[in-house]
Amino acid sequence: MEFCPKCGAVLINKGKKNACARCNYVAKNKIELTTCEKIGEKTEIAVVKKNMQVSPIIKEKCSECGNDQAYFWTVQTRSGDEAETKFFKCTKCEHTWREYR
Repeated sequence: MEFCPKCGAVLINKGKKNACARCNYVAKNKIELTTCEKIGEKTEIAVVKKNMQVSPIIKEKCSECGNDQAYFWTVQTRSGDEAETKFFKCTKCEHTWREYR
């Protein structure tokens, strides 16, 4: 993909030249469009635990085990003009509870 040196827009094919649709700049050479392929290239993929938590951890006391840290996330469970529902999950025993406003 070629970009205009004047305004930064993408150059498009106009006849035998590539030109800018925004500022009418015309490139000196026509750029041939090509496709990219990965041939014989192997990629390594990192494997992570399936139930890995990515939610933030806050101070919230678990009613089951008494632990004072929990994962925290919010979901809009009711109509859009009402407050969202807060969900908590204990970092120790994985007990889940919610809080309405």
